[in-house]
Amino acid sequence: MALVRAHVLICTGTGCTASGAKNVLARFEDELKAKSLDKEVSLVETGCHGFCEGGPLVIIYPEGTFYTRVQPEDVAEIVETHLLKGRIVERLLYKVPLSEEEVPTYEEIPFYKKQHRLVLKNCGHINPDSLEEYIGADGYEGLAKVLLEMTPQQVVEEMKKTGLRGRGGGGFPTGMKWMFCAASPGPKKYVICNADEGDPGAFMDRSLLEGDPHAILEGMAICGYAIGADEGYIYCRAEYPLAIRRLKGAIAQAEEAGLLGENILGTGFNFTLHIKEGAGAFVCGEETALMASIEGKRGMPRPRPPFPAVKGLWEKPSNINNVETFANIPYIFRVGAEKYAELGTEKSKGTKVFALTGKINNTGLAEVPMGITMREIIFEIGGGIIDNKKFKAVQIGGPSGGCLPDSLLDTAIDYDSLIAAGAMMGSGGLVVMDETTCMVDVAKFFLNFTQAESCGKCTPCREGTKRMLEMLTAITEGRGEKGDIEKLEKLAVSIRAGALCALGQTAPNPILSTLRYFRDEYEAHIFDKKCPAGVCTALLDYTITDGCKGCGLCKKVCPVDAISGELKGLHNIDQSKCIKCGACQEKCPFKAIVRA
Repeated sequence: MALVRAHVLICTGTGCTASGAKNVLARFEDELKAKSLDKEVSLVETGCHGFCEGGPLVIIYPEGTFYTRVQPEDVAEIVETHLLKGRIVERLLYKVPLSEEEVPTYEEIPFYKKQHRLVLKNCGHINPDSLEEYIGADGYEGLAKVLLEMTPQQVVEEMKKTGLRGRGGGGFPTGMKWMFCAASPGPKKYVICNADEGDPGAFMDRSLLEGDPHAILEGMAICGYAIGADEGYIYCRAEYPLAIRRLKGAIAQAEEAGLLGENILGTGFNFTLHIKEGAGAFVCGEETALMASIEGKRGMPRPRPPFPAVKGLWEKPSNINNVETFANIPYIFRVGAEKYAELGTEKSKGTKVFALTGKINNTGLAEVPMGITMREIIFEIGGGIIDNKKFKAVQIGGPSGGCLPDSLLDTAIDYDSLIAAGAMMGSGGLVVMDETTCMVDVAKFFLNFTQAESCGKCTPCREGTKRMLEMLTAITEGRGEKGDIEKLEKLAVSIRAGALCALGQTAPNPILSTLRYFRDEYEAHIFDKKCPAGVCTALLDYTITDGCKGCGLCKKVCPVDAISGELKGLHNIDQSKCIKCGACQEKCPFKAIVRA
């Protein structure tokens, strides 16, 4: 058997697959076979590396060379130049070096340099379909230690020492949650993983499920042992087909190896797992609505108490954590609570995975220690704003979060600091906005989402969000009136206080935070009938200045025939017909069309 002398890791997570990674993989298979290298070079499909902006991504070991935006037509050159001749294909590097000696390793690339990858440690580095590779990366060591050396009570106490807070939104202490469920009487309990990731711009859970599914299974099994549960459910939205396929494969592998199912590792502990595919309702991310959906009912929240730890799935005590929370557990029980608690801040321990999206150069996933600043994430890891435009705001926490301005860029990323600033950690979505963004329009966008996703059960959310959306729509269309801002604030406070579940209670957050930091934009829309960012089309006017040479290009591209004028003569825009599309301004070679 030929000695394997190189490993080619190809990201086939959803992001890279959408960019053509499967075609790259197929071309590698063909080229290696054609060069008789198929026995000497191993091809490994991995999950998401995190650096989505550079996909499809290829890493070649033992050198650790990191190639970005690899296309099928690049593969022959990589095989010939790198794998056969031992030379770097510099044009495909993330950053072209001055000399071959300066080729950055995977960890030295600026996107990864400030990250601390605990949860994402295996993503992009192992084959997620291989139990052997997960075990080779210390997988299931935590479960073995727990089952063979610790009592359930000791596991709960260890979790409390970590200071780990739930990564799904509210940040409730995980150890306390486990303690409450463990203390609830009854012979039947459930462990539930909330993988119903629905925030716009969020893909942390999906990437973890696709890139390291066994970590979630191991974390859930440890939780089951701690609280006395013998059964668990992973509630994952059906829009994540790759994640579901890899989870099903991982469960089957773990069962066959005796790591799930009956009498795990010969200890007498039984734990079985099921997957429930959700239909994509955002409200099912709320734990009581999620449990109703698993039971086959309509996903609608119910009042609490009783809390799930006392009366949860099928009225049995249940513990619910999200994907990222469970992914922390194997590491914690490998290294111990004290080691884990060394990372982060006093009240926010460990790391947090963020999905970087929006007007940022390096979109992707970043795992950073709690306490890092927003500036470091956006400008050092994220590479700053696209086209060197000015940073304006960042939406953190999804529809439930808030928009923070540039004056708060040095805010530490931890639960309490973000809440004090008018935002929240949420699940980790981070949407960056530049100077061309209208903050009133942003508030309308997120409110439109939460209003559409409201289950309609309680009046404050069902009716209140609709009224707020109507007011925001009127403001962006130039129909805003004096007193609207005060009405919005009053309504927002009432909805937060009266809504049944977290969806309604946090729906006003984008409005309250934009009013807090960008009130002048609301006032400009209402009193001046202007959109400072030039986004709200109803408040725009396009006019043709004396610089017009009468070339007629604007007239040709206007989709509604709103422009009139003779060749070589001054043209005119009929404002009653103009739909504010901006096509005329874009095409004018003389810059004679201005937007006011």
